Amino acid sequence: MARLRVTIVLLAILSAPSPALEFFIAPEGDDANPGTKEKPFATLTRARDAARQAKEPVTVYLRGGTYYLDKPLVFTAEDSGFRNAPLAFATWQDEKPVLSGGAKLKLKWKPHRDRILQAEVPASLAFTQLFVNGQRQHLARYPNFDPDVRIFNGYAKDAFSPERARRWADPRGGFIHAMHRSMWGDFHYVITDKNSDGSVTYQGGWQNNRRMGMHSQYRFVENIFEELDAPGEWFLNTQTHTLYFYPAAGLDLGGAAIEVVRLRHLVEFRGTAKKPVRFVTLRGLTFRHTARTFMDNKEPLLRSDWTTYRGGAVFINGAEDCLVLDCEFDQLGGNTIFVNNYNRRITIRNCHIHDSGANGIAFVGDPNAVHNPLFEYGQRQNLSDIEKTPGPKSPNYPADCLVEDCLIYRTGRIEKQTAPVQIAMARRITVRQCSIYDVPRAGINIGDGCWGGHVIEFCDVFDTVKETDDHGSFNSWGRDRFWGLRDIDLNTITLGEHRNLPLLDAVEPTVLRNNRWRCDHGWDIDLDDGSSNYRIYNNLCLHGGIKNREGFYRVVENNIMVGNSFHPHVWYRNSQDIFRRNIVFTPYRPIRVNKPWGKQCDFNLLHKLEQAEATPAAVLQNASARDKHSIEADALFVDHERGDYRIGDGSPALELGFRNFPMDQFGVQKPSLKALARTPQLPSDTYTEPEPVARKQRKNRITIKLPAPE
Repeated sequence: MARLRVTIVLLAILSAPSPALEFFIAPEGDDANPGTKEKPFATLTRARDAARQAKEPVTVYLRGGTYYLDKPLVFTAEDSGFRNAPLAFATWQDEKPVLSGGAKLKLKWKPHRDRILQAEVPASLAFTQLFVNGQRQHLARYPNFDPDVRIFNGYAKDAFSPERARRWADPRGGFIHAMHRSMWGDFHYVITDKNSDGSVTYQGGWQNNRRMGMHSQYRFVENIFEELDAPGEWFLNTQTHTLYFYPAAGLDLGGAAIEVVRLRHLVEFRGTAKKPVRFVTLRGLTFRHTARTFMDNKEPLLRSDWTTYRGGAVFINGAEDCLVLDCEFDQLGGNTIFVNNYNRRITIRNCHIHDSGANGIAFVGDPNAVHNPLFEYGQRQNLSDIEKTPGPKSPNYPADCLVEDCLIYRTGRIEKQTAPVQIAMARRITVRQCSIYDVPRAGINIGDGCWGGHVIEFCDVFDTVKETDDHGSFNSWGRDRFWGLRDIDLNTITLGEHRNLPLLDAVEPTVLRNNRWRCDHGWDIDLDDGSSNYRIYNNLCLHGGIKNREGFYRVVENNIMVGNSFHPHVWYRNSQDIFRRNIVFTPYRPIRVNKPWGKQCDFNLLHKLEQAEATPAAVLQNASARDKHSIEADALFVDHERGDYRIGDGSPALELGFRNFPMDQFGVQKPSLKALARTPQLPSDTYTEPEPVARKQRKNRITIKLPAPE
């Protein structure tokens, strides 16, 4: 027994984390220093190289101040830490180190005209973002920036009309930004020239995978010198290296901090599946000043509506067991964190992400890991031609990653076909306890069924789809191998040998549970084209209800749809879908769904305020040709005025099998983030059915093989 105790003690000592060697860096340091607290290094790369040479656990502490990077900090496999002692780049105590992809300028301002000032900048600098005292300013634009205008903060039909463009001496290098014709995101173009009649030529428009052309009204231009006419606007003449700026009233430019942006990426993890970067932690850092990347957003993501740029302020490729913790990401020009291709067990926790130009956190795998990938919405193939092996072809995708307790808002400031959390060609991504809001499109988007296993839980997602249409706070597509096959009847596949065809890519169920959703411009939960193998339960939906478009093997149960209902759209026959034990506030809202609905639709409650006696829900029964046991009654919520939609002991929903779920655990839990986070507006006592989402864009869809509704 004594020998056993000694062995246990020795094992504990051997497995305990070793004390880490410490290096320090500071903005006023010197790379010739030894990297001690008293004599710190000056740059992150010098500290990384010192850690690389140490061959033992290392923590690099960053003292407060701004580190202006001239190139990204890159980690490779040789920088890997240890499981119990990762290589850490961390803030020192409560100081605030900022990693900047910009440069600070000292300028001599002089008058130009009116209130516009001018200053000469170094000839080596070319930039499209300017910060004054930490706040992003606006490139000269028409129409002017207006925070109260929902779409683009200002738009005009004549943004680049010949009449307008005749005023411009040389618009080359100007940008055209326009919404998609059907409001499915946006397009961006660079102006290449101007014709004698005033019309402009331009190139671009590849930022959306459904290229139907720009919207006729929702558009604006920027980076045009003649449009420099409002406080906060600026323009850089790259020929004369002259910066023009229209300062806000009362701004003292002589004492202001002027910063411009140079880099796309700040930190990169550059490993491979065979030689991954392992056990590296970024803790307590602030990331700021990355370049806009909207013209680089070109790569289509399978048959989803999205394209992507594979990059971000933190770019992670080929890494395992790495952690981004307690970091702030402030006013970045493109993607915030991009987890690219092979990655395993990447954790992003307790982070504050706001005002990013594109996505918040993106997990995107390799299309070459997908069997029979297609990229255009209208592309179709035959069952006889596709591979029947389930799952991925290779491990080149993110898997088993976690986003936890993060506050993410106001992403998509520049690119609208983006999301705070985007998942495509990935597996088992968990998004837990996050607060997400104020975004132009979905709060969380899953672009395909490849390869399922995701869990979205205890999140608070609202104020979404604020600049687009036909979407939801949660949105997914499932245009996978099975979708639209030309030589098989998808209405009968679940009855025979091909019953698992919809699960070839969506091999594991995706779970949405214990979340609160609100979308005022679409659905709260939107499972669009082909989305299959979902488990949706214990969700509180505050406005837009739940939509299931055609797909298979979905279970929607024990959810509450306040002020709205269930939206089944163009289902396949024999979908095997289940909708049970839910509370809805209005009758169902189907579109082209054959009766009877799915495998089961029953034990649901249609809430009727102050209806004392439960009666059969005839309106639900007539719609679904099921709902034999569903009823109309007052659900008897505990305190709906304060957002508590638990049901009381005498609720008739209990007899249907409905079970309460927590109403006080949505969103971020870290105290400092919770103090900053907003919560959604609660519905009023008067429940009115929202207007339907515009259907005009449906004419653009490719017809799928469905029988006529009965």
